[in-house]
Amino acid sequence: MNEIAPVTDAAAPKATPTLPDAQTVTEVKHWTDRLFSFRVTRPASLRFRSGEFVMIGLMNDPDPKTGKVKPLLRAYSIASPSWDEEMEFYSIKVQDGPLTSKLQHIKVGDEIILRPKPVGTLVHDALIPGKRIWFFATGTGFAPFASLLREPQTYEDYDEVIITHTCREAGELQYGHDLIESLKTDELLNELIGDGFWKKIKYYPTTTREESPKMGRITDLMRSGEAFEDLGVPPLNPESDRAMICGNLAFNLELKDLFENTYGLEEGANSKPAHFVVEKAFLD
Repeated sequence: MNEIAPVTDAAAPKATPTLPDAQTVTEVKHWTDRLFSFRVTRPASLRFRSGEFVMIGLMNDPDPKTGKVKPLLRAYSIASPSWDEEMEFYSIKVQDGPLTSKLQHIKVGDEIILRPKPVGTLVHDALIPGKRIWFFATGTGFAPFASLLREPQTYEDYDEVIITHTCREAGELQYGHDLIESLKTDELLNELIGDGFWKKIKYYPTTTREESPKMGRITDLMRSGEAFEDLGVPPLNPESDRAMICGNLAFNLELKDLFENTYGLEEGANSKPAHFVVEKAFLD
């Protein structure tokens, strides 16, 4: 795996909000030329479940006809856990993207819009009890799992936690790699959850374009049996395995089909918990 030193801005004092639902940027890290993460202040009244998302954004350019300026918002999974005093997000950079073309240039002390109405399906409440939890991510779909990997309930509910992360290039795995490594020395989490809680995690990163220790799409590696052999676990089954999916649409649909027609898992929801859930709002 290629080691990439993130560029980090130091924290700045909270500014007086001037945008609607404004929160202040406290940290920005650029991981690659396509990926960055940032932290912002958290509204005092905001409560959310680890794995949920909110709408965030900036003010759009003035309308050329009316001159009016409206908020430009997109759904972003919250990458920080429910107990964190700040909120973290993980984003792609799209040079001509309506929002990310602007968002990628934020700096410490800037403001973003954060609508404090969290929703989402990647929550523990949407799954029935099981032995093993799988998190399947592509690209920035790792974000909700960054939250859930730091959520005490994850380790209370499951004996094993398996996180797969498939990206095109090795550098795109760095955010997830660094986060998982940080759990080992996180004194607060080790005290909160229990010393060595991180030993329950099995991390399975793969790349599809740039050479890395493990190449291939996770779905192909599952079909061949290679992924299960590498991880030392049996294929998924309804008795013991629960799963969450967050990736591009094709990935989500392929895994959903695999779960239902190969492994016999049933899709769940907040209103009807079952074996697996898919985050439909995510776009990589």
